[in-house]
Amino acid sequence: MQTLTKYSRGARLLVAGAALALSSSAMAAGKQTLCVWDIIGAQGDVFNMMKDYKLAAAKWGANIDMKAYTDEKIAGEDFKAGQCDAVVMTGLRGRQFNSFTGSIDSIGSLPAYPMLQKALATISSPAAAKLMVSGNYEVAGVTPMGAAYLFVNDRQINNVGKLSGKKIAVLDYDKAQAKLVQQVGAQPVASDITNFAGKFNNGSVDIIGSPAAGFKPLELHKGLGTRGAIVNFPLLQLTLQVIIRREKFPEGFGQKSREYIQSQYPRAMSLITGAEGDIDKKFWMQIPAADKEKYVNMMRESRIALTNDGIYDKRMMSVLKKVRCQVEPSNAECAQKLE
Repeated sequence: MQTLTKYSRGARLLVAGAALALSSSAMAAGKQTLCVWDIIGAQGDVFNMMKDYKLAAAKWGANIDMKAYTDEKIAGEDFKAGQCDAVVMTGLRGRQFNSFTGSIDSIGSLPAYPMLQKALATISSPAAAKLMVSGNYEVAGVTPMGAAYLFVNDRQINNVGKLSGKKIAVLDYDKAQAKLVQQVGAQPVASDITNFAGKFNNGSVDIIGSPAAGFKPLELHKGLGTRGAIVNFPLLQLTLQVIIRREKFPEGFGQKSREYIQSQYPRAMSLITGAEGDIDKKFWMQIPAADKEKYVNMMRESRIALTNDGIYDKRMMSVLKKVRCQVEPSNAECAQKLE
């Protein structure tokens, strides 16, 4: 009798183990829905890049279906509601899922593309894997979207002092933008991805921030008119981030995904530099070196305040400062302990 009981327990363990293995295999073999935000939709560059990502992900055990969104807010809501197993969105909106990677898109943190490249390589390494996970969410890759520049409807707005009193569109979900605008004495106008360009083009706001990639599809030349300009000074680096629900993907998927997306950095940058180069030179406005220094100091002060307020992640701010000082060790901030 004892022998039968012993074997029946063993049998039960074998059955349970087999069931668990089958369950894990079924999950890995099942389909995952990737919701992709692309301002142009399924015909855009982002969606096209993710088609190649889908093929690569199949090698890591994922079976991805893709769905295009032109409204980033809806993509984010569908992801939170469980209608998407993964989502592609900006780091600004992705901050709600991971404050560490969501702080890459912080004001003035990465003023040059070589710094961005080094920062993304750092966080894509296995050594940073733990920081990519926040609860059930995991950032499975970060890729550049391009530097955000100020678009002004009057090129006379050519220094910090002249921002006072101007109406500036700010993304309603990014507290950092509103605080910076208020700091310079301007008026923040709550907007989102779907309407900020329209407000600029119809004159409802005087200034917006946008990457060069938005110039053509959003027809921003209308807002610039004959008097406007693009201030050739990066405010921040916008990123696109792939965020997944961990239990929906095979073990180890996140790291493989991050390494693949990092390998696509040159491809992403070629699209960005192409978009910047396609804008007529007449629209670009240079600013004096003295004014650049004012912008740098103002953004640093804002960044420190926003970090102290908990909007930016302190760990990421430390990483980004190290990157800046590795690329430009002569910077005055490298001898300071402000960040």
